[in-house]
This record gives sequence, C-alpha cells and structure tokens, in this order.
Amino acid sequence: MSLTKTELEHFHKEAYVVKPAIFSEEDLQPIKAAFSEIVDTEAKRIKSEGRLENIHSDAPFGNRLAHISNDNPEAASEIVQAVMGAGGGGFKGPALFQMLVHSPLLSCIESLVGPTIIGSSVYRVRPKLPIWERGEVPWHQDSGYFLPHCDQYLIVTCWIPLIDATTDNGCLHVIPRTHEQGVLRHYTGGHGGYLEIPPDELPHTEPIPMEMKAGDVLFLTNLTLHASFHNRTDQVRWSIDLRYQGPEAPNNVGETPESYAREREAVTMACYPPEADFIIRQPEHPEQEVKTADEFRRIRARYERARPQMPGRGWTRLTDRGQS
Repeated sequence: MSLTKTELEHFHKEAYVVKPAIFSEEDLQPIKAAFSEIVDTEAKRIKSEGRLENIHSDAPFGNRLAHISNDNPEAASEIVQAVMGAGGGGFKGPALFQMLVHSPLLSCIESLVGPTIIGSSVYRVRPKLPIWERGEVPWHQDSGYFLPHCDQYLIVTCWIPLIDATTDNGCLHVIPRTHEQGVLRHYTGGHGGYLEIPPDELPHTEPIPMEMKAGDVLFLTNLTLHASFHNRTDQVRWSIDLRYQGPEAPNNVGETPESYAREREAVTMACYPPEADFIIRQPEHPEQEVKTADEFRRIRARYERARPQMPGRGWTRLTDRGQS
C-alpha cells in the first residue's frame, strides 16, 4: 500500500489527503487493548480509594471512559492523564511502536519523504471526552509548535481515529491549501492552553470536516491549518497522531538530550528538542534503524527524563493581541 498519484497530487495541492483502511480492526486491537488496560487499572485504583462507585467494566472501548466521566469527571481526567502520559506523548508501550512501524503506513510515508524515514517522538494520544474542558483544540499549524528554521521542511502528521470520527464526536477539521501561506501568527494562552490562531485571522476558506472510519489515516503537512471541536456524543473519540520526516529536516537522531544546553543556538536544534527522533527506515544503513519496542521505549524515556530546552518562537499572548 502506498499513496497513489492522485492522492499525492491532492496532498501537495490541498495540504491533506485521507487514505482509507490503512489499519484494519485487527491492526488496531493491540493499541485499544493497551489503553483499555490503563483505563481498567486506574478505574480500579480510584474505586479502591472510595472515589468511584461504578467502573463500567462491561462497557465497550468507545463508551467506558465516557460513562466514568459522566459519573465522576475528576476521576476520568485522572485516567486520561494516565493514558496520555507527559504532554500527551508519554505512552511508550509496544502497541504504539507497532503503529509507528506499520508497513502499509510507512509505504505511504515513503512516497512523501523518500526511503529514509525519521520518526518523530512528537506523537500524541487523543482521548476526546464528551463536553470536556480541554476537548476543543483551536485552529493552529503544527509548525507553530516547532522551531522556525524547520518551517521549510515537510513534517508529516498522520491522524488516526481508533473509533469512527464524525462531526458529532469531534473529528478534525482542516482548511485546505494553507501550506501556501507559510506559518501564520499563533498566540499563547488560548482556550485549553493550546496555541491558537484567532478566527478573525484565519483564511477565508471553508473548513472541511474529516469524517473518517477507524483505521483510516489523515495525512497533513506541518503547515496545514486544523482544529477539532467538542465531542457531543456519549462516546470518547479516541485517536492518535504520529509524525514523520525525511533526513534533511533537522532532527536529534544520535544526539544526547544533555547536548541541548540553554546556550546552544536554536538553529542547530531539532524541530522539537524536548522529544527524541529515531530512524525507522534507512535502506543504506539498516543497522541504524530502531527495530524493537524496547529500544524505542529507552530512547523516549531518556529524553523524557532530561526534557531538553525548548527555545520557542516568541509568540505573544492572545490577551496582548493588537497591543504595541
């Protein structure tokens, strides 16, 4: 499986494309089972502390955490934090590594970045609870979070729903062709604590809802404007986003997190210094590839412990917009 000529043309023209059924239901079972186990363990712990009466153990994957949230929103938030880990990218289990190296997905990535594929650790687990305080992610470009010397390079985001994504449960929306405009100004201090491009500064192009089946993959550029809104159903909209780049884009492969000292110049850094990059495919030097979930976990954990300096882009606060 790879992106067809038509799909590639759509990606490069519109800044996104959806490829159906890259992951089968069987392919998704390990990651769903891993998250289900965390939900179960944490729910039992909270119940043992007398803070939760019903852990809804018989509920389906998409509904269980929603039921818990309906009973006790604070307990559900604790469980979400346990699933997501630090910053949303703390989960380092084997099932996540299996998704990162899923052969049909990598074949599509190869058609975008070439045969050498660098995996970015800036992946995120996204359990969007119904009517959740942090459920909305405002309009932004992923490059808003990366260092500016990386704006010229392609960093591919793959957004993968684990249950069917609809407008009702908070699917992604994209504004097409925004990669032609470069990085727009982002502001800090928006709702949910995310970077935000305010509505009155957005392009006058109609957003497109990305309604998708579980296992479909939405490919985005790092300059594609996207957002997601509240989940208004009784299910959790589970999804994962993964990121990849070619070797020409700045990365920290082979570097130690300790090398990211405060005095280091930002232009010498990886696109997102706090998290580790790693080689997934390198045909000329296959010995450099990360081949096991244990190796992946060790690389991730080392950067997580060190948490290298992130210089940032100097975005101003949303409340200061328009002030000199």
